[in-house]
Parts: sequence; C-alpha cells; structure tokens
Amino acid sequence: MQTQPNPDYFDQLIDEKAAADYLCYSVRALQNWRVRGGGPLFIKVSGRSVRYTRGDLQKWIAEKRVANTSAAPS
Repeated sequence: MQTQPNPDYFDQLIDEKAAADYLCYSVRALQNWRVRGGGPLFIKVSGRSVRYTRGDLQKWIAEKRVANTSAAPS
C-alpha cells in the first residue's frame, strides 16, 4: 500500500539542524552562508531563530547543478 506524500512537505518550516541534514552539510556551514551569502534562502523567525523550507533548499540545490567540471554553477 502506498501512502500519499504530505502536500505541504516542501513548504513546512524546518530548523537549521534538519536543513543541514537535508543538504548533508554542517550547521556551521549554514551559519556561515547566512553571514557571507551564497547559501539557501532562510526565514528569520526571531533574533536567534532561523528556519528553512525544503522547497527553498531544493531550489538552491537545483541552482548548483552543472553539466561538467568547467561549468560554473548559476
């Protein structure tokens, strides 16, 4: 029996630990990208609370795709 995927899966907010796990990166890498730029879009819920959506993470991953080693990510 197949289960239907949650339609809100890509829109749900996840914390930076879950986002780092999703991307196979460290939480520290996400923190550095938030300061320096170049990382996925994020939502600043409060002064010290940051969230991501899987949809934004997927979009960021798609932007990093390249066809060969000499091609730069977009």
